[in-house]
Amino acid sequence: MTAFALAYTLHVLAALVWVGGMFFAWMVLRPAAVAALEGPARLKLWAEVFPRFFVWVWVAVVLLPISGVGLIHLRFSGFETAPRYVQVMMGLYVVMTALFIRIQSLQLPTLRQAVADEDWPTGATTLGNIRKLVGINLIIGLLLVAVAAARPMF
Repeated sequence: MTAFALAYTLHVLAALVWVGGMFFAWMVLRPAAVAALEGPARLKLWAEVFPRFFVWVWVAVVLLPISGVGLIHLRFSGFETAPRYVQVMMGLYVVMTALFIRIQSLQLPTLRQAVADEDWPTGATTLGNIRKLVGINLIIGLLLVAVAAARPMF
């Protein structure tokens, strides 16, 4: 396997885990949880799901720029020769990472504390805020994937 093939594979897998995980959570898990669980049980579920998923998001957050910079140097000989779509992808990554860090550092602790205190109204409000931010991040992630697919790096 060439260095380019390895970097590209790791890059795609990291993006797949992050964006695919958000898609699954938003489109499959959330509606199933709403249908099957009462409010407190649903909040407890999400308080357990997010930390487990966020470990994998952190792997993606670290791996994407490492593999991305590697791809830029292997394919375009540096940032100055990289095309505009690569710059767009980098910008979208920064926005997605900022939203993720906001969820992890500000919203998740509030959700976990609300669940621990059995403060269901605060938990529900916080989960709603997380849902909105994840929805925004999912849209950005899908846009990023579309940009990448429209302009492959080969």
